[in-house]
Amino acid sequence: MSLKAIFFDIDDTLFSTTEFADRARRGAVDAMRRYGLRLPAEHILRELSEVISEFSSNYEHHFDKLLLRLPRRAFDGVNPAILVAAGVHAYHDAKVRQLRPYPDVPPVLAKLARTDLLRGVITSGLQQKQADKLLRLGLYEYFTPTAIFISDQIGISKPNPKLYQRASEEVGVEPEETMYVGDHPLQDIDPANVLGMVTVHVRRGRHSNEQGRTKARHELKNFKELLTVLRKDFNVRA
Repeated sequence: MSLKAIFFDIDDTLFSTTEFADRARRGAVDAMRRYGLRLPAEHILRELSEVISEFSSNYEHHFDKLLLRLPRRAFDGVNPAILVAAGVHAYHDAKVRQLRPYPDVPPVLAKLARTDLLRGVITSGLQQKQADKLLRLGLYEYFTPTAIFISDQIGISKPNPKLYQRASEEVGVEPEETMYVGDHPLQDIDPANVLGMVTVHVRRGRHSNEQGRTKARHELKNFKELLTVLRKDFNVRA
């Protein structure tokens, strides 16, 4: 069966989510300290990390919760709303200045955009945040507009294979005609394998050494190797 579609994960596949988040959180903490939060940066970062772990990365009030957990004397004389605003502004400022795709991603996606393959995204997260990433990364133009699937919009999240099934059905391809490229063995590779998709594990980022219950059809170190797989196994000339 020929390959008709290729879907990608976003986080830690198209860009280094972990590296960006670390820089953005440190920038937010530095801003809060400049505006009057009197504690060592590493102490605040550890507490912020716990907040994110406990309330999830999609929670909208991390900095409010952070201040509740810190001694009130650490910001006596400062309106906590100012500290929260400083953290939020610095974090969003980082999105403008520092959110960048992996260097090998744009040229490969640009080449795929010149093929007949349908090019899409299957990602977990809030619709606004995930859509914002595609635009800020400058990658949206390379994807088929009707092939963007965000779990928040569908009501199905990873690692439920139904998310991948829905994406295939809505673009009119069989799972066996579809390639899925991701970084997470349990969240990306295992559910796509259940449906018989051609799975590609890009081994870089925080999940590079993790193992899933099943093996990916292909394991790569970077996106350039993806073009070789497409040419050799599927005669896709990109």
